[in-house]
Amino acid sequence: QVQLVESGGALVQPGGSLRLSCAASGSIFSINYITWCRQAPGKQRELVASIARIGGTNYADSVKGRFTISRDNAKNTVYLQMDSLKSEDTAVYYCNAANRYSSGNYSYLTPWGQGTQVTVSS
Repeated sequence: QVQLVESGGALVQPGGSLRLSCAASGSIFSINYITWCRQAPGKQRELVASIARIGGTNYADSVKGRFTISRDNAKNTVYLQMDSLKSEDTAVYYCNAANRYSSGNYSYLTPWGQGTQVTVSS
């Protein structure tokens, strides 16, 4: 079972940018979806973005136009480029492998890791 490790979180000012990385212990080529999710204090974990094996992407409405998910199969890494960051983006960010149902819901395939903390504050 592939393991995924998140990195790249930091303290950043509103309007700033960060790039998160999700490094896999093995090949991600055959994984149907890689997702980025986040969990803010006192809130449920929510899906932020996903990228399909064939490259299609999906974003939460709250991050559309600001975040970009991409994958580098050669490096077994998925990235989340976050621009125009807002205070409400503050959360622990997690990546996971997933399958997607026709309903649009995701089934996550690996145990959740430690995540990486993103704090947006002046």
